[in-house]
Amino acid sequence: MKSRTLNLRKSAFTLLISFVLFFISAAANAQSGTQIVKGMVIDELGDPMTGVTIVAEGTTVGTITNLDGLFTLDIPSGVKNITVSFVGYTSQRVAVSTGKNIKIKLLPETTELDNVVVIGYGTARKSDLTGSVSNLSSEQFNSGLISSPEQLINGKVSGVQIMSQSGSPTAGSSIRIRGGASLNASNDPLIVLDGVPLEIGGISGNSGNFLSLINPNDIESMTILKDASSTAIYGSRASNGVIIITTKKGSGDKMKVSFSSTNSLQTVTKLPEMLSRDEFVNVIKSKGTSQQVALLGTDNTDWNNQIYETAFGTDNNVSLSGRVVKNLPFRVSMGYYNQDGILKTDNVERYTGSLSLTPSFFKDHLKFNVNVKGSLNNNRFANTDAIWSASVFNPTIPVYSGKEIFGGYNEAVDNAGNPVNAGVRNPLGLLMQQYSTSKVRRVVGNVDMDYKFHFLPDLRFHITLGGDYASGEGKVYIPAEAAANYTTNGRDYKYGPQKNRNELITTYLTYGKYFDKIKSNIEVTAGYDYQKWISNTPAYIETSTLGETIYTTRRYNQRHDLLSCYARINYSYDSRYMLTATVRRDGTSRFSGENGIRFGTFPSLALGWRVSEEAFLKDNDLINNLKIRASYGVTGQQDGDQIGNYSYLPVYTISQPEAQYQFGSVFYPTYRPEAYDATKKWETTTAYNIGFDLGILKDRISCNFDYYTRKTKDLLATVPVPAGTNFDKTIMTNVGNIDSEGFEITLNVTPVQTKNFTWDMSFNATWQKVRITNLSLIEGAPMVNTLVGPSIDSYNFQVFSEGYAPYMFYIYHQLYDVNGKPIEGAYADLNDDGQINSADRYRYHSPAPDYIFGFSTSFRYKKWNLGMSMRSNIGNYIY
Repeated sequence: MKSRTLNLRKSAFTLLISFVLFFISAAANAQSGTQIVKGMVIDELGDPMTGVTIVAEGTTVGTITNLDGLFTLDIPSGVKNITVSFVGYTSQRVAVSTGKNIKIKLLPETTELDNVVVIGYGTARKSDLTGSVSNLSSEQFNSGLISSPEQLINGKVSGVQIMSQSGSPTAGSSIRIRGGASLNASNDPLIVLDGVPLEIGGISGNSGNFLSLINPNDIESMTILKDASSTAIYGSRASNGVIIITTKKGSGDKMKVSFSSTNSLQTVTKLPEMLSRDEFVNVIKSKGTSQQVALLGTDNTDWNNQIYETAFGTDNNVSLSGRVVKNLPFRVSMGYYNQDGILKTDNVERYTGSLSLTPSFFKDHLKFNVNVKGSLNNNRFANTDAIWSASVFNPTIPVYSGKEIFGGYNEAVDNAGNPVNAGVRNPLGLLMQQYSTSKVRRVVGNVDMDYKFHFLPDLRFHITLGGDYASGEGKVYIPAEAAANYTTNGRDYKYGPQKNRNELITTYLTYGKYFDKIKSNIEVTAGYDYQKWISNTPAYIETSTLGETIYTTRRYNQRHDLLSCYARINYSYDSRYMLTATVRRDGTSRFSGENGIRFGTFPSLALGWRVSEEAFLKDNDLINNLKIRASYGVTGQQDGDQIGNYSYLPVYTISQPEAQYQFGSVFYPTYRPEAYDATKKWETTTAYNIGFDLGILKDRISCNFDYYTRKTKDLLATVPVPAGTNFDKTIMTNVGNIDSEGFEITLNVTPVQTKNFTWDMSFNATWQKVRITNLSLIEGAPMVNTLVGPSIDSYNFQVFSEGYAPYMFYIYHQLYDVNGKPIEGAYADLNDDGQINSADRYRYHSPAPDYIFGFSTSFRYKKWNLGMSMRSNIGNYIY
């Protein structure tokens, strides 16, 4: 009875208040007059939007749209504007119009990416950027069958070189921003996925293409930070630039289903020039021995046709996005990708899934961003030895011998019927008799919380918890009858599972406010990061197919940590003069904690002047944007496989079983001391950048230009050391310097722009130069040549030398006959000492290009789109 009485009292009180408010409102309307505004609100697709808030500006009078997107609002006659808002969409201020219906179109907040750029620990308007930053949205990405995220921007950004490491679909890409800034340390840029910095490198079974485990179809935008001012907020990991990847989020009021399927055929377009079958026979008969002539057969086998195929690829994606409830936008997607290689037995298969939740509470004061992305890669790796074998194998014999030996493949044998020692094997047999596969799993997830304080809305607190977990394993099986492993009775080799963990916690505060009286906008950010990486690889034993032990390895466990604090201030006056100052302090577990070398401090400063906002240019009909930028910054380096996690400590390594010491009939393991340098410290890069941005005819023509210089000192490099001074003949230490400079230009033009038809063009060009200026532990010492790069028969054909570009080819000078053809085995005696040896090698060109060009164009007619892109590297050589 008491509860019922209380409810009646509440109802009566509510009714009384309603009557009072009604009469007050009626009295106000009677005194000031009202006007009726009617209209309809639609989304970006033209569909009606339900629940949109419409408020008379300067009042509390408001309403919401009905199921058909319609609204009617009775507002005071003095009000001139209404505001229209909906969660996840950009609010609009609309002029009041009576007597007719207003049609209002709201656009998702994601469309603001054209004006807002994701930068380190926040966002910024393009007009306020002071550093060298490029941003591409999904509409600007390369189209077609894209296997890995970096291919989306290949050729689209000046100063960025992306080169596939091979033609295999399982191969990765080499990404270089402004040519890289190191030698033995990593030259890969830092990749940040939804706020989570990813580990550089790979994992067992996918070592060359770790980035390919992310589905390109889930990516909304990519931001490339190039100069030290924009990258310094990431400190020690940013010497080689930063690529920030932002994935797609849910938006809109209605459920939206998207499906896409891309299919392709790839084929070999060019092969090295080779002798025909008849030309080959003529050479053997005219110049070969009788034994060689006896090996000629009567068949005509094109071995390239045997190993290459037309490769089919397919990429299929489906996504569902919308809102479960008003404040819970979501997006879920699934993808299936399968690509054959042009080399038979080469294949990659990928399953991906992602979930994004972006709820908000307390009128958007509290926002969450939850992202989970998972992938499963199944790879099969072709035996690339077949490529060389197909170019030299006897074209006069058939593929198959008709016998059971060697699995039925025709092979070169000696008098005993065994495969010729070190001989070339049947190309197709090399492919079909090797079964090399891997399975790689990866999950990347993060939870972001952003809170805008109620008592001080200009102050925000942000926290990110992120994780990147991957495991990789594989096996290689070659049957005992295969000629390639005939002497070892085949091969049965399993590796992994290697497990990598990358965990992150980021917290920062941001205060941003515009002060009308002094025409100043100030944003201050300060934060703290902790990130750790753990890698575990089990021991494994390689055996023959008969169970005989061939090779063993030991268990491998590694870990390193990074602790950081940072601060940044952005200041602009009257939208004309801008300043950005950043400082970050990093501490790494890879360096000693003694003598203060574990921590490094990395500052930066950038200035910007928007000349187009000055009075003499503000109302110019031709130039709508002109901004001049200049920046300075210092970044660090401590990444790279050769640096090691414990190479500053005296570490002892237990021997492999085959290297144990025998006492009597018992074998004992031994411990070997590793080379170490307790004084190893940060490699640092100091960079300067000057540039300008120009927009003409409301950005129908726009141009960006940058000139930069970089100087890296205390290089982390592997150099020779005097005998007896350490436990190896070479050591990783701080030595030398490397300098680089370059310029970049990007030109965007829209020649035609109408309601239904648009034609866009974009061109970018880069010139870059990198030189090693010092590579000696002792000042004034003779020039040191350090052999590096891959080796063929213990022959390293690249070199580090002072005064030259890194990784120049270090080769013998080929001699040619009067017809311009190379003389086999004939080389020049460059030092005139009467003999040909390593002293006659010389530096000849570099794998790095002098110029990089990119061009793309697109034609859009209503919802149809036709695009094309081209890219070119000039001045680079391959071996």
